[in-house]
Amino acid sequence: MALLVAGCGTVPGRLSPVDSAAVSGSSHRLASVEPDGVSSPAGAGSRSDQQPEEDEYDDPFARLDETTSADDTDPWEPFNTVMFEFNRTVDRYALKPVAQFYNFVLPDAVQIGIDNFFRNVRFVPRLMNNVLQAKAKGAGIEMGRFLINSTLGLGGFFDPAKHLWQLSTPDEDAGQTLAVYGMKPGPYLVLPFLPPLTLRDGIGFVVDLALDLINWLVFPIIEVKHIPSIVAHKNRVTSTIAQFGTRVGMITNDRSLNLETCQGVEAATLDLYAAVRNAYGQKRAKAVRE
Repeated sequence: MALLVAGCGTVPGRLSPVDSAAVSGSSHRLASVEPDGVSSPAGAGSRSDQQPEEDEYDDPFARLDETTSADDTDPWEPFNTVMFEFNRTVDRYALKPVAQFYNFVLPDAVQIGIDNFFRNVRFVPRLMNNVLQAKAKGAGIEMGRFLINSTLGLGGFFDPAKHLWQLSTPDEDAGQTLAVYGMKPGPYLVLPFLPPLTLRDGIGFVVDLALDLINWLVFPIIEVKHIPSIVAHKNRVTSTIAQFGTRVGMITNDRSLNLETCQGVEAATLDLYAAVRNAYGQKRAKAVRE
C-alpha cells in the first residue's frame, strides 16, 4: 500500500503512463484513451517495463459512469477539497523535492527493489484478506510469493515469483473484504497525509494495520501481553521512530517512482480533485469485482 499525498498520487496503486494520459480536461468526466495511441512521458518507458506487479491490475482512470452523481458519493466535498489542497501543498513543497533528490541519487532498479521489499514484508494483510474472502488460490499465491521472494529474491528485493513462475494476484485489502460481506462504500473522504478513502475503506485501512504482523512483532504499536516483539513494548519511542521512518521511506520511494506519471496527470487535468475522486471510485469498484 503505497501512500502518496497529493495530485495523481492520491489514487492508490502506481499509475502507468497510459493511465496518466487518459485523464480528460473535463471537471466531472474522464475520457477514454486507446493504449496503443498513447506516448509515454519522457523517461517513463524504461521504468514501466520494471513496474511492480500491481500495474497489471490498475485501471484508475477508466471512463466515469455518467449516471453517477458526485453529490451521492461526496457529501463532504467542502472538507475534502480543503484536505486535498493541503496534501497537494505538502507534496509540492516537501515530498516532491525530496523525491526528486532521492530519484537523482538512487537508480530506478534500486527503487523498484525497495518497493518490492516493502510489499514482500507486508504480505500478511493481503494473505488474510484472501482467506477472509474465501479466495484459496489468491491466498496460496501470496504465500508462495512470500516464500520464493524471501529466499531466492534476497528478502523480497527481487521478484522471481513473478518473473520466473508468473505468480501474481490482485492485491486484497480489508476494504474489499468488507465490500464482499455487503458493506456499502459510504461517503468519499480525504484526510491529511493519507490516500483517498471511502468510509468503508477507512475502516479497512485500520483493520489492515491490525493485521500487519510488523505492528505486533517488530515495531509494536499494538501491545498484547505474552506476545514478544523484536523491539520491546516498553521502547515506544524506538518503535514510533521506526514506524515513522519506514512510512516516510515508503512514501518517498513511491513518489520517486511516480514523478513522470504524476506530472503528466496533473498537466492533462483541469479538475484534479474530481478526476482523482472519480478514478478512485472506478478503481475500487474494479478491485471488489476481482
